[in-house]
Amino acid sequence: MGSAPSKATQPAPEAESHLSEKTLLQSFSDVRISVPLSKDGALRLDHVDSWESAVAQREAVIATPHVFNLELDFKTGPITDQKDTGRCWVFASTNVLRYNVQKKLNLEELQLSQSYLFFWDKLNKANYYLELSIELAELPVDDRLIQYLAKSLISDGGQWDMAVNLFDTYGVVPQPIYPESIHSSLSRPLNIILKTKLREHALILRALKATLRSNPALSDAAILATLRAKKEELLKEVYVVLSATLGAAPKPDEAFTWDYYDKSGKAGSWTGTPKEFYRAFAYDKYLPAESFSLIHDPRNEYGKLYTINKLGNIWGARPVLYVNTQIDNLKQAVVRQIKAGHPVFFGCDVGKFSNDPLGIMDQELFEYEAAFDITFGLSKADRLRTLESQMTHAMVISGVHLDKEGNPVRYKVENSWGPNEGNKGYFVMSDRWFEEWVYQVVIPKQLAPKDLVKVFEGEERVVLPAWDPMGALA
Repeated sequence: MGSAPSKATQPAPEAESHLSEKTLLQSFSDVRISVPLSKDGALRLDHVDSWESAVAQREAVIATPHVFNLELDFKTGPITDQKDTGRCWVFASTNVLRYNVQKKLNLEELQLSQSYLFFWDKLNKANYYLELSIELAELPVDDRLIQYLAKSLISDGGQWDMAVNLFDTYGVVPQPIYPESIHSSLSRPLNIILKTKLREHALILRALKATLRSNPALSDAAILATLRAKKEELLKEVYVVLSATLGAAPKPDEAFTWDYYDKSGKAGSWTGTPKEFYRAFAYDKYLPAESFSLIHDPRNEYGKLYTINKLGNIWGARPVLYVNTQIDNLKQAVVRQIKAGHPVFFGCDVGKFSNDPLGIMDQELFEYEAAFDITFGLSKADRLRTLESQMTHAMVISGVHLDKEGNPVRYKVENSWGPNEGNKGYFVMSDRWFEEWVYQVVIPKQLAPKDLVKVFEGEERVVLPAWDPMGALA
């Protein structure tokens, strides 16, 4: 309630009013004689020029319209909504895939089931964490790595390489085959249960390994086999929780039948497995497994391949890999893909200098420095070093506006926050914002510079610690 009065007070006597003649005269007692811009009192453009700085924050809104001179030749729909979850990477990756599905089947609208991939990702992340608990059981519980893994053990977030692992292992299905549920759209209660059980499971496996190690008659292979058998017993509990909250997911090699209408209203039907559906419709000439991440991380050396220690979802599958390069290479990767008719998965720090209702991401949107008489001195590298910034969100670029020289000016972004945010679900991102807050662009090998493909295919990898900001899951 505070100390302010809840009812209006009586007006002060005229002699005490802040608008009294006496008060006004006193306030003007030291006024200086000045020359007006308009000698005859007319309103002139000079006035507007002098006042313009007061409303300069509106310039970015005007300068970043939702207009683009280079877009994909086929528009997908509907705008998706991840709701109260951190599944943006699943939405972004399936929104890339559905472009080909809709085009091949001439569909007006389609959503691939995000819940299907969410289910299998959660189960695999649980297995990944318990495998690490076995592997690292000799480390003390308060070791920094153990503590970090226990904190972020089953995040909703992910990365492009994790999506590829799921596609290759489980395929994809249309959303009607495995629709959204309360807990796929509101994941926090589910995550609380799973984290509690998995931390308990980790302690069980640590204690069991210590007991088995005390028996000199047991070989390392026998100990590992016993631990994994126990782990599988514990994972059953995770599977039961997932099935009870999300519903039992289709198996990747079990057939389903999907009925649909195409754009002309003609009914169609398809029968097959999730893996067969993925191979038949979800990609054309650009195989997701043949696409890789370019990142801009100015802290670290360019032209190198980076990975994150102990980060993944499917045990033994493709790790998270990044080719670090200059920001212009990320920009050109976007332009090259849009020209080739391919949507672009990218990762960024979405909350900085953005207006969600208007759907604008522009470095000039808010004049904080002018308003508060301060200067922001952190470079992009500094922001990563100090944890001021990291990848927080994944989306899809489906268009770009180029200047006369062919350089990008702004980008059309398909978000996954529903149709009520931005311009019916679409955002516009300025090129300056791209430079400061975009960290990742995924590109097929066929469209990537050969020298960067060579780096990606090389054996040498720089391993960043698990807690490095580039390990943040979008």
